[in-house]
Amino acid sequence: MPPPPDVAAPPADAIKTASGLASKVLAPGSGTDHPSQNDTVKVNYTGWTTDGKMFDSSVAPRQPQRKPEPANLSLGRVIPGWTEGIQLMVVGEKRRFWIPEELAYKGRQGAPAGMLVFDVELLDFTPGPKPPADVAAAPDDAEKTKDGLASKVTQKGTGTVHPTANDGVRVNYSIWQPDGKLLDASKDKPSARPVSGFSDGWAEGVQLMVVGEKRTLWVPAALAFPARHGAPAGDITMVIELVEILSGPKTPSDVKKPPSNAIVEKDGLATKVLTKGTGTVHPTPANSVVVQYAGWTTDGKMFDSSYSRGEPATFGVGAVITGWSEAIQLMVEGEKRRIWIPEQLAYKGQPQRPQGMLVFEVELLKIVDAPPRHGFPGGPGMGGMSAPGGPGGMGGPGGPGGMGGPSGMGRPPMHP
Repeated sequence: MPPPPDVAAPPADAIKTASGLASKVLAPGSGTDHPSQNDTVKVNYTGWTTDGKMFDSSVAPRQPQRKPEPANLSLGRVIPGWTEGIQLMVVGEKRRFWIPEELAYKGRQGAPAGMLVFDVELLDFTPGPKPPADVAAAPDDAEKTKDGLASKVTQKGTGTVHPTANDGVRVNYSIWQPDGKLLDASKDKPSARPVSGFSDGWAEGVQLMVVGEKRTLWVPAALAFPARHGAPAGDITMVIELVEILSGPKTPSDVKKPPSNAIVEKDGLATKVLTKGTGTVHPTPANSVVVQYAGWTTDGKMFDSSYSRGEPATFGVGAVITGWSEAIQLMVEGEKRRIWIPEQLAYKGQPQRPQGMLVFEVELLKIVDAPPRHGFPGGPGMGGMSAPGGPGGMGGPGGPGGMGGPSGMGRPPMHP
């Protein structure tokens, strides 16, 4: 697609907002309503850098495998300039945007740099979920804990048991910024999520609940998302309905160090057979395995579990941390083993990974010849927060903000 003649800078008749976004209507629309920040829009678009180089388009895709077709996008998950700009439009309208760098990729490596120019046609939009009326702040009748978490029961539960830190839960949920922007939500059916490993506020709040209960949590920033690149900062509000408790394993009594009857390998890996297997074949690095597992740090804190996701995990034996790969190859189908993995065979002090010696309980359910269809999330070792991780990668509620997906090449620019 050739660049527009005014690609280098907004013309004098462009409309500018307080944020610095500039736009110009190319064709008026037939609609009367504007999308909101939580809606999903159907658009045709093309994007250029200010030197006239096209870097993305739904109309004329650069990728051979992509067909020209409209894109469906959540306005809460694109760069700020898109979120703001599309809300100015009505269905049928065509508009050109000049998005300053601070509303685009902000110098992020591998993304288009500087001001970006987009031509966008809004074809349709689907209203998104509405934020709770009290999304901005907890009401006076909310319960408060010592660390600042506020919550309010909006529907009483039918259960009597509370989840524990080692359990998983099946929930309907939505997570909001105080300004009403939707960060993440379960879709058309309840999602299986861990109690621990995603957010301290989430873990604390969910453990207050019983099955059938609906509760709104106002989570202060200190208990919200872990500080890492791409994670939203500040206070958040969570609306949770607890559908089911997925029972997790208890923390082992010997989590601090291997017991005297553990088998210790030359490299320091220690294991103990808890249940003998029925199989006779050991997996190799070329195999995949189907397992149930849970992992703890030596202070007894669970950081990962397949039980909390409600289903076994499948991954390549050669695609995990060294200690896992070595230990799995000692096992046979049906066997359950406890594993103590020294740091040099685990994450080796990598930031944002579980630190020190790690302890796992693993049950080998099946050995598979073919590699898994999907690679181990996050590569060897810890998986991403936004998806069920392999050993060491906790699957949180959509991850921080649920902001996964393409980063702009081949799709309109997604927020990091």
